[in-house]
Amino acid sequence: MILHVDMDAFYASVEERDRPELKGKPVIVGGTPSQRGVVAAASYEARKFGVHSAMPSATAYRLCPQAIVLPCRLDYYAEVSHQIRDIFHRFTPLVEPLSLDEAFLDVTGSEGLFGPSESIGRQIKEAIRHEVNLIASVGVAPNKFLAKIASDLNKPDGFTVVHPQAIQEFLDPLPVERLWGVGRQTSKVFHGLGVRTIGQLRLLSPAVLKGQFGSQGEHLWNLAHGLDSRPVVPDREAKSISHETTFVQDIDDPEILRAWLLELTEQVARRLRRHELRGHTVEIKVRFADFRTITRSRKLPVPSSGTQELWETANELLSARLPADRLPVRLLGMGVSDIDRSGIRQGQLFDEDVRGRHDRLDAIGDELRERFGSEALRRGSALEHQARHRPRPA
Repeated sequence: MILHVDMDAFYASVEERDRPELKGKPVIVGGTPSQRGVVAAASYEARKFGVHSAMPSATAYRLCPQAIVLPCRLDYYAEVSHQIRDIFHRFTPLVEPLSLDEAFLDVTGSEGLFGPSESIGRQIKEAIRHEVNLIASVGVAPNKFLAKIASDLNKPDGFTVVHPQAIQEFLDPLPVERLWGVGRQTSKVFHGLGVRTIGQLRLLSPAVLKGQFGSQGEHLWNLAHGLDSRPVVPDREAKSISHETTFVQDIDDPEILRAWLLELTEQVARRLRRHELRGHTVEIKVRFADFRTITRSRKLPVPSSGTQELWETANELLSARLPADRLPVRLLGMGVSDIDRSGIRQGQLFDEDVRGRHDRLDAIGDELRERFGSEALRRGSALEHQARHRPRPA
């Protein structure tokens, strides 16, 4: 059995926790209305006005001028995320982080110690509430796909269990848009076929789906039947480390995409360093509004976990190696593969001093933030200059 634990409005909830006077008020985390940026997170009160993550800050302020707009404190949110992850590891070593605010947990082998999976999910939810003073939504199901949908259904403060014998009973009434990969364009095609629920999609033959969506049709057929064989893979065993985000609204502004890519790169780099790993290949993933998905990759001369080096490579892939006729983007991902676990850092003749300085900066920064908090060190490099007014994903 798999758990998907998703923190409710994580960045905004952390701010409300630390400043109780914000509770019940519309809170936006991200760039101020005077800056060019996007919303990183919005409280549920702000969402009532139509504000959502990835929305331009100016648009959010027009929708909700009374909102309290706060700067994004990513390093601090990462510290809180570490506290939550420590709770996960009390119950199972099989924890696969997806971002700072969500993770998959395989608790199959833990039931003998902590009780049934449903009980484990409730214990984790209560521990997060009691020890971190935050609210998580939890989905419990036989696989990742079902657990993810389950955690999303009754937010905030949700808890949903999908029993193995009731998978189709759970899936069939849901709108087809609940399936991974079904965005606005794909849903239009389904509506044209008279398909509005997962149950209706399930009645279509694989041949019909393949004719409409190509190889993606088989993927959709499997999901409609509740099939997902992917295991939960902890960082230490992963063949790759990656983060991706799906935007609420498609994005066609290159600068906003670069800002999100920077945030994804920082999260990947931290995870690599936390587990003393390095990646040899940098990859970005882009899914366009028409559901076409492409990847671009580049192999580094030597494996790296340095934020600056990974960012420069990922940024070049985004800037120079995407189609000229690109459509708006609905999903962006960044990752590294060809993981090196040797702990041995290979050197290069000419840029060793530069790489060494960046490595030391990363190491010192990670240590100081871990010990003294997110305000202990501010990056003064060009990377920080680029990031200063960039958005952060929730």
